[in-house]
Amino acid sequence: MFEWAIEQCRSKGCRLVQLTTDKERPEAHRFYENLGFAGSHIGYKLTL
Repeated sequence: MFEWAIEQCRSKGCRLVQLTTDKERPEAHRFYENLGFAGSHIGYKLTL
């Protein structure tokens, strides 16, 4: 499914695919890295 979605983006001329994931999910990180994604930033939240 991810590969299909990425190819759809590519065919439409997109130059970037971005996703978010929880930092506590190392298995997901490996999965995304195996698809070619690279970690790029840290996000922040404020719980009220």
